[in-house]
Amino acid sequence: MAKEISIDLGTANTLVYMKGKGVIMREPSVVAVDVRTDVVVQVGSKAKEMIGRTPGSIVAVSPLKDGVIADFDVTATMLKHFIQEAAKPGRFSHPDIIICIPSGVTEVEREAVEDATAKAGARHIQLIDEPMAAAMGAGLPVSEPVGSMVLDIGGGTSEVAVISLDDIVAYESVRVAGNKFDEAIIQYIKKKYDLLIGEQTAEEVKIQIGSAYPTEETANAALQIKGRSLVDGLAKNVTITAEEVREALSDPLHIIVEAVRATLEKTPPELSADIIDHGITVTGGGALLRGIAQLLHQETGMPVRVAENPLDCVVDGAGMQLEKSLHARPSKEKKRKAPEE
Repeated sequence: MAKEISIDLGTANTLVYMKGKGVIMREPSVVAVDVRTDVVVQVGSKAKEMIGRTPGSIVAVSPLKDGVIADFDVTATMLKHFIQEAAKPGRFSHPDIIICIPSGVTEVEREAVEDATAKAGARHIQLIDEPMAAAMGAGLPVSEPVGSMVLDIGGGTSEVAVISLDDIVAYESVRVAGNKFDEAIIQYIKKKYDLLIGEQTAEEVKIQIGSAYPTEETANAALQIKGRSLVDGLAKNVTITAEEVREALSDPLHIIVEAVRATLEKTPPELSADIIDHGITVTGGGALLRGIAQLLHQETGMPVRVAENPLDCVVDGAGMQLEKSLHARPSKEKKRKAPEE
């Protein structure tokens, strides 16, 4: 009678799916901690609002970096908070959990996720690779003898995989994604304008006028941003154009494109033919970047489509696995050897 939930534990956001109810929670993966007492002050959206605005005694941190756990205790605390919110304390409050992880993590990193989830109160735990979950959530025919290619651009990692007959045939995982886009914008503005901006401002620039390829929507787009001048230390405004943002994003996008190419090179010929017919499906928050499909099509020659609800694909796919029943079969993903560092 334990409750069953699936969790997309992302670097930027954590989503929770409950069996029979669908997605019930979307929260930033951020925790605010009082450094004097090590007490957690806020979790989720309220903690994210504190980033860059806290006094010295309180630090707002993202306990996951590049798709893996950077702070074990804070991650466990955050998971416990989300699980309690989802499952509600009671006699059967220790749920069975399917949790998504990047395909390129090491065995140690996998065990860290399992341990943190167990510490947060899970009864049974099953791991599923993010690209597999993303493909399922995007509606790709993963169980058929047909090659399906998915690119999941999250907050910390970008996962590329070719899937056939419920298993991953070829994959690449790079620790370049949404957060690296923000960092690239920060560095570009710092170098070009001698202006220091925060993570939230960079994210706003990305959302408002960011693009991977020239589009009509961003042709003449510009945005005024505020920051601190590195010359005199005073507040300063500058106007940045969509073309400049595209230039700032070119390096991290190039790494993702190369990961797609590397995966295609490792794909068996028969499955490559399927991908030529059916194309590449893009999921995750990075799929919302304007022109991402056009860029990938230009660089690979493959048809490219953005999934219908790219932000929810991973957790929806994990939810589908949950609906099939948590204990139906052992996780294939846990048996696959993690790539060497």
